[in-house]
Amino acid sequence: MSTMNPRPRPKKAVGPKLKILLVALLIVFTLLAVNSAYLGGISLLEWHTGETYQDYSYQLMFLFHLLVGILFLLPAVIFIGLHMSNTWRRPNRRAVYAGLGLFVAVLVLLISGLMLVRFEAFEIRHPGVRSVAYWLHIAAPLLCVWLFVLHRLAGPRIRWRSGLAVAASGAVFVIGLVVLQAQDPRAWGQVGRDGNADFTPALVRSATGNFIPAETMMREEYCANCHQDAHDQWQHSAHRFASFNNPVYLFAVRNTRKAMLERDGDVRGARFCAGCHDLAPLLSGAFDDPNFDDVNHPTAQAGITCTACHAITNVNNVKGNGDFTIEEPIHYPFAFSEQPALAWLSRQLIKANPDFHKRTFLKPLHQKSEFCGTCHKVHLPKELNNYKWLRGQNHYDGFLLSGVSGHGVTSFYYPPKAQPNCNGCHMPLTASNDFAARDFDGSGQRSVHDHLFPAANTGIGAILGFPEEVLAKHQAMMRKALRVDLMALRLDGRVDGELIAPLKPNVPSLQPGKTYLLQPVVRTTGMGHPFTEGTADSNEVWVEVQVKHNGEVIAHSGGMQGSDAEVDPWSHFINAYVLDRNGNRIDRRNPEDIFVPLYSHQIPPGAADLLNYRLQVPEGIEGQLDVLVRVFYRKFDTTLMRMVEGDKFERNDLPVTLLAEDQLSFPLAAETALTATAKPSEIPEWQRWNDYGIGALRKPQRRHLRQAEEAFRQVEALGRGEGALNLARVYLEEGRLDEAAQALDRAGRAAEPAPAWSRAWFGGLLLKQQGELQQAVAAFESLADTQFEQARTRGFDFSRDYRLLSEIGLTFIEMAKSERGEQRAARRRELLQQARQWFERSLVEDPENALAHYNLAQVARQLDDHAAAEHHAALHAKYRVDENARDFAIAEARRKNPAARHAADPVVIYDLQRAGREPYAEPVQSVVYPTSQQASSASAAAGASASGAR
Repeated sequence: MSTMNPRPRPKKAVGPKLKILLVALLIVFTLLAVNSAYLGGISLLEWHTGETYQDYSYQLMFLFHLLVGILFLLPAVIFIGLHMSNTWRRPNRRAVYAGLGLFVAVLVLLISGLMLVRFEAFEIRHPGVRSVAYWLHIAAPLLCVWLFVLHRLAGPRIRWRSGLAVAASGAVFVIGLVVLQAQDPRAWGQVGRDGNADFTPALVRSATGNFIPAETMMREEYCANCHQDAHDQWQHSAHRFASFNNPVYLFAVRNTRKAMLERDGDVRGARFCAGCHDLAPLLSGAFDDPNFDDVNHPTAQAGITCTACHAITNVNNVKGNGDFTIEEPIHYPFAFSEQPALAWLSRQLIKANPDFHKRTFLKPLHQKSEFCGTCHKVHLPKELNNYKWLRGQNHYDGFLLSGVSGHGVTSFYYPPKAQPNCNGCHMPLTASNDFAARDFDGSGQRSVHDHLFPAANTGIGAILGFPEEVLAKHQAMMRKALRVDLMALRLDGRVDGELIAPLKPNVPSLQPGKTYLLQPVVRTTGMGHPFTEGTADSNEVWVEVQVKHNGEVIAHSGGMQGSDAEVDPWSHFINAYVLDRNGNRIDRRNPEDIFVPLYSHQIPPGAADLLNYRLQVPEGIEGQLDVLVRVFYRKFDTTLMRMVEGDKFERNDLPVTLLAEDQLSFPLAAETALTATAKPSEIPEWQRWNDYGIGALRKPQRRHLRQAEEAFRQVEALGRGEGALNLARVYLEEGRLDEAAQALDRAGRAAEPAPAWSRAWFGGLLLKQQGELQQAVAAFESLADTQFEQARTRGFDFSRDYRLLSEIGLTFIEMAKSERGEQRAARRRELLQQARQWFERSLVEDPENALAHYNLAQVARQLDDHAAAEHHAALHAKYRVDENARDFAIAEARRKNPAARHAADPVVIYDLQRAGREPYAEPVQSVVYPTSQQASSASAAAGASASGAR
């Protein structure tokens, strides 16, 4: 009888040692499940409410998930390998197959988790791949639980009671944490609290009402770890050098601090400057020290830091002057640890969960022009000038009321698509591999928004020695801003002389001994706000006209003179000439002394200025006269630089940028005759006439209105509805109502009709003047509702034009006046209430609107709301222009400065052969600009796109 070998006993599926590992893994998995449920609950809560509930505790929980998840990976793989080797050949195939499925689900869980983690040497950036990994990582744990139950159902009995008890305990714990955290969302969107910190007259508020430690505001190197390209761009930006590290600002703010200290005994009035320029010293309280070391104090060199912008949590109002709330941001655990390992761990946490970082430092408000307007809109408070509220620079309203933004109803030109914010021009996309870079347009190219903020400040870069490519970016931006067109010639050197236009391709011959008026047109083309804006009192933008005969300059305006490179004061400057109360020019950036403008030659977006230059052709010359018109820009004028540099000053060597130019040669002959001797202009002829008319219309004198009418008739003759529309503007200006009505009718029937919304606006104004108030309101309200399909398609929304809103309010007031007597009292009150609502809507967009406050005071009195009447009357008194106080200062300025007086005259003619002018000096050494051919091509190209003209 043979003896058979006994069958070897199979290995236990989970031996004693392996069981210890299993229990540990189950405990860790349970903790991770509870942790995941908490993280998922917060994410679901944020998705449902739109609020942010992530805080420091949440980050610690996420760090736990990250670390424990990574630590869980290797033991889980070891257990699965050993367990499978013990059970692979077991006859219970159902349990084996369920186990295999569980193994795959665990692998998906682990691999998807690894795909979401970002390490220095391993990082998946593709958003589609990360999205798939994210949802797999959410679904895999649920699949693992289900497959684990199936696996166990085919094997040993499951201890349901123990498992359900653990699950219930975890659920209660998670629900309790989520409910508790739901009571305290992040307080973004708040106007800040009252506390120990006082930043007035700046309108800045801190979220807590307390000071913010300076080091919190100065974390640039921390930001550079992940945002190197953006940081490098910022390093050469005007924001980076907006504070005491800017020599020009340092000069100006020192003077303001000194003036405040002498007048008030403290420097608090200078906080007006600090609210936008010096946030690190202001928010930390250091700025208030009269002995503040503005060179060596750590905060003095901070500028506008990354945190200064990105820690802003709310735009409190559209008043400007830093009217925002800023908070000390919550960072990830160990963010600033001096231990390399902990700092590294913090960086991995940011990369693994960037959502909290993004919500903290990049909010929807950063995509709005109102955010930029908090500092790029300024008023001068009484605490600064010891006088009254005065308007300062204002990029924001200029943009809001423009056609570029799609909100303005009065623009001469509209773009194909509205520009929704400032970033579109001043933060263009630039290729980058930064952590935050992404594919914005589907091209596959990852980019970031340029944090150089290219604009116009070539002064700082030149003074501090920035690389040439930095200045080139600013100059490239500026060359989109303007074009100049030598459009017309008038006989006898008079603005009402016989017109010869358009010049090119036909050019008239000039008669020796005769006098002519050259009329170039300067037009803004790539601007969303007036040119020049910002420091318009010290920006130096001027027009130069050269007339040469046989290569020799025989007539000239706008040249540099003397060894210090000062521009001839008799030139035409595109600037604001601002005075103090004694009629002296504001020439050293001294805002505390600003009182009144003598003139403003700023040009709104999509508008033009018509200039006049008188030329006396010398007797006895032959051949031709070559005329060159150029527009130059220099950031700071020579007067200011002389004071900034003091004894070191020799000449103003700041870069001079050629913005635009045009040139033309006039043959000389015994009689004036037109000949086709010039290359045709690249600007469409209708636009040339339209710009000429716009430039004339914007001047107040009736002689210029005649020029405007003459030009707009030519536009209409070319089949453009804009011609008839702009004729209606002229006629409304002069009260020629019947002609205005006819012009508006033609504007809609032209081969190229004028925009329907423009016709509605001027039609409403006409109806109001005709007394058809109901119809006028209907026209205005169609605008307020943007009831124009083409306008909506192009992204326009006229409901924010506060001029329109106020006009509706004024029309309702007129309607209320016609409701007389007791029987109509109810109707009169109803109309007044409607007027009130429109004026209140206007104040939402412009809280400092004196017109709205005045009319609200009047309406409130008629409605017997005396408290509201007093409130708005007081605000009207605050914001209204003090006309009486202006007279003395303006008279003194005109007496002291003949050149400025001439530039401020209602009709200005610049004499190209002015007696007593200094010898012409070609600005060669300091000029940075492209060749004449490049400049002409760029200028023409900027204006040739008729539909996109701004």
